[in-house]
Amino acid sequence: MALAPAHKEKVIKDFGRKDGDTGSPEVQIALLTERIKGLSAHIRENKQDVHSRRGLIAMVARRNKLLKYLARTNRDSYLETIKRLGLRK
Repeated sequence: MALAPAHKEKVIKDFGRKDGDTGSPEVQIALLTERIKGLSAHIRENKQDVHSRRGLIAMVARRNKLLKYLARTNRDSYLETIKRLGLRK
């Protein structure tokens, strides 16, 4: 599910390194996490929606790749990001 523009701007502002930062791994991980939360709720209600489930799995895999990259390049930022988002190590 797509994020509302206002909510998306708030996430970008919270996790961005500077104003208008949409490309940093922290922002991308935060945006994917928000989309995953919304899609997970949709999947719980619509168990037969296989196409959305496939998209959810792809988003989770993409987020995991970004988390691995962030852990490898900037460990402190990785730990802070997973703590703020409530993700497990």
